[in-house]
Amino acid sequence: MSKHTIPAFGLGTFRLKGQEVIDSVATGLELGYRHIDTAQIYGNEAEVGQAIADSRVARAELFVTTKVWTEHLSRDKLIPSLKESLQKLRMEQVDLALIHWPSPNDELPVAEYMQALAEAKKQGLARLIGISNFTIAHMQQAIEVVGTDAIATNQVEIHPFLQNRKLAEFARTNGIHLTAYMPLAYGKVMQDATLLEIAGKHGVSAAQVALAWSLQQGHAVIPSSTKRANLQGNLEAVKIKLSDAEMQAIAKLDRGERLANPDFAPKWD
Repeated sequence: MSKHTIPAFGLGTFRLKGQEVIDSVATGLELGYRHIDTAQIYGNEAEVGQAIADSRVARAELFVTTKVWTEHLSRDKLIPSLKESLQKLRMEQVDLALIHWPSPNDELPVAEYMQALAEAKKQGLARLIGISNFTIAHMQQAIEVVGTDAIATNQVEIHPFLQNRKLAEFARTNGIHLTAYMPLAYGKVMQDATLLEIAGKHGVSAAQVALAWSLQQGHAVIPSSTKRANLQGNLEAVKIKLSDAEMQAIAKLDRGERLANPDFAPKWD
């Protein structure tokens, strides 16, 4: 498998807990989702693992991602934390393990946690490894440590209102794939006049247009939903082909509106 075999369409589980996440993943798997995204900090790895186990979908058919939390980035903690994630997920290996955020205030050097993550891959705990919320500077450091080919993706916030162009350009130039999280900007795309107009022309929803826009740029998308109709509708976005004019109209919606910006976030590009 080449490093770019992250399924383009995934199911995000951020903010979903308990029975809610079990139901969302179960419905998603039933509808045909095969890429499931979780993280240590979401506090739902065990429920995600349960939903997957109960689904009877063969493990080989699935692509499961988890992310290592900032408290587990040190050399001595990263691998034990990933082993704990695997126990919760009821798996011997995840398909993709990401560093969730760079070390807050760069207390730990990128080299330390990227080496530990590479070691986790070597030990077979993850089939692929990657990064999330890495700035251009952090990406450069990661590339120096493990090389471009070892970085399967950088998972970052991308939607029509935050297009992250500078970072996207750097990633493209360096052959690093991007996964767009919050691709629907928490539902804000549904109220946008431009997206609604384009959606009308295609007979689809504004959410589907926003997802098609990300997919057309080569990004993977991991929208989340608890509603069956939305889970189904999101998946249909892969069939939409936007024209150059439509892509350009959406390009104009960029307003640098960042929704995921915790106090420990890095200095964004």
